[in-house]
Amino acid sequence: MKKPFELTASEATRAIDAGSLSATALVDSCLERIAEREPQVEAWTWLDADAARARAKSLDSGPRRGPLHGVPFGIKDIIDTFDMPTGYGSPIYAGSRPAADAACVALTREAGGVLLGKTVTTEFANLHPGKTRNPHDPSRTPGGSSSGSAAAVGALMVPLAIGTQTTASTIRPASYCGVYGYRPTWGDLRCSGVREAAGSLDTLGLMARSIEDIALYRDVLLGQPASPLPPEPRRPRIGFCRTSRWDTLEPSTAAMLEQAARTLAATGAQVTEIVLPEEFGRVVDAHRWVSSFEFTRNFRHEIANHADRISTTLREGRIRDGLSCSFERYLESRTFLEQCRLRLPDACSHVDLLLTASCDGEAPVGLNTTGNPYFSALWTALHVPCLTAPVFTGPAGLPVGVQLIGHRNRDRDLLDAARWVVAALA
Repeated sequence: MKKPFELTASEATRAIDAGSLSATALVDSCLERIAEREPQVEAWTWLDADAARARAKSLDSGPRRGPLHGVPFGIKDIIDTFDMPTGYGSPIYAGSRPAADAACVALTREAGGVLLGKTVTTEFANLHPGKTRNPHDPSRTPGGSSSGSAAAVGALMVPLAIGTQTTASTIRPASYCGVYGYRPTWGDLRCSGVREAAGSLDTLGLMARSIEDIALYRDVLLGQPASPLPPEPRRPRIGFCRTSRWDTLEPSTAAMLEQAARTLAATGAQVTEIVLPEEFGRVVDAHRWVSSFEFTRNFRHEIANHADRISTTLREGRIRDGLSCSFERYLESRTFLEQCRLRLPDACSHVDLLLTASCDGEAPVGLNTTGNPYFSALWTALHVPCLTAPVFTGPAGLPVGVQLIGHRNRDRDLLDAARWVVAALA
């Protein structure tokens, strides 16, 4: 029998509804797990155990609050919380206290969720790492920028956590930490109360230990009644998409993905190769200029008044790019991405989802990098829904995800079909 902290969110809610588990017991179990693993992983920048226990006790004494009744969750520290500091991963905002919850936090609390604390983010959700370590090997990066959210779920500290993604900030750390990571169709989940990096690219990102949990949490954040996925997943038509930088994958990752395509075909799926139009090779470069231009305008106050408290990584990377980017270059890049978004459906019209790489391989050794962002940046820029599933194990015994890409505005179809893919590869 699983211990409470090992339960997925869906399993936990069913147990609470059945009366075999209380919110208090679940929260206590998660807090005990945090006490055990946090010294090695360092996923949290703020924990409030007393408030979490008080909330769980209140939930146990009252009626069912919603589909996440009693479920603990963590929130990336660029997302506002009225009762906890929000530091955005920067010393500039250490101890800052927002006046209100972000929309995603308010919706989760309304659904009965129990907020345990704030998870570590890289500086302003960019490239300069925080303190978090990979839960499977503390000598390796957890990825970023949603490093703490991925590590907290991967270390079984919480069943659910929210991150964000502007480039690769959900899919990559989820792959490295061995959890499910979901980046929705751009614009679906509201980002009110989330510190904007590049508004034309930013989304929330969900971390969980099952696709069922992702679907449940998505419904909560859409503010609609929970709608379970069909009992039997649908067998999809799959497009195997290598992308223009396939040669940068670690050989073991490329081999696992090639074998996955063969396995899925042998299991009964229709698998075809998808080759994106040649000009899509420019998408990641266009993403760079759009994201950098918007970032430097959004963070003008910090750049002008606190440059000495911004990391060299950020000053000489994203900020330098953004300050050197003219509006004309930004507009050309933004227009190019809009054109590619319009062309993508035709290139993928005969498949239900794409199978591709989440990242180039296992989490790299060292804590000074968050890893290669390319294999997520491409899809982020195209505004399509993405899911990474922890189905592979690399040569060092660490998790490697497979990334599944859906059609824009058809996220439920992606989650449904992804269950079939994961079951077939398992």
